[in-house]
Amino acid sequence: MQNTQPNLSARVRRLTESGMMIALATVISFVCSLIPVPPFNFPFGGGITIAGMLPIILIAYLYGTRWGLLTGFVYSLIQMLLGHSTVVGLFTPDSDSYMGSIAIAITICLIDYILAYTVLGFGGIFRKKMSPIKALVLGSILALTLRYVCHIVSGAIFYGAWAEWFFGDAIGQLAVSRWVLNTFSGNSLALLYSVVYNGCYMIPEMIITPIIALLVLRIPPLKRRMMA
Repeated sequence: MQNTQPNLSARVRRLTESGMMIALATVISFVCSLIPVPPFNFPFGGGITIAGMLPIILIAYLYGTRWGLLTGFVYSLIQMLLGHSTVVGLFTPDSDSYMGSIAIAITICLIDYILAYTVLGFGGIFRKKMSPIKALVLGSILALTLRYVCHIVSGAIFYGAWAEWFFGDAIGQLAVSRWVLNTFSGNSLALLYSVVYNGCYMIPEMIITPIIALLVLRIPPLKRRMMA
């Protein structure tokens, strides 16, 4: 009985902190989604959340990869319920029902939400392998890079039909756009479109998050937790 109470207390603390961090990440993401202009909101989903993924990464760092993946999975379900990017991209210029099938919609949810946010749990994979600062920074970059890859795959497969519109109309004023349209086509154009489109918000996120992570380490109570 003497060992049960500390274990129970630790579990309660872990669940409480995880719930609070999931809530914080959700609030940050939701508030940023209310800003109706890029880079906070893009027409086919996605946008900068100003380190909105960092709370999940911190939990992964504090409690390990397995718990981090579970926390990321729970967060992915919340994002899937709140998100609307999958609906925005259900139609293309060529078809009224493209991607309308249940199977494709489920696949989009699996890649763009469940997998993309669950991989944030890898944010703590470098803990105890290097200094806390390096571990948190590199973990943040790794986690967000994995999320970026998930969105690239989903975008290339399911949203590639918008590639010509994107390079021709959306950013057609850029000199490089004409070169892209003259050089790439088909799957290669769809892949490039996905890399560029998702990179418009994921690359800034990959820069902002480690910087804010470093600032977090300057907060004394959090610093003591992260250094323990």
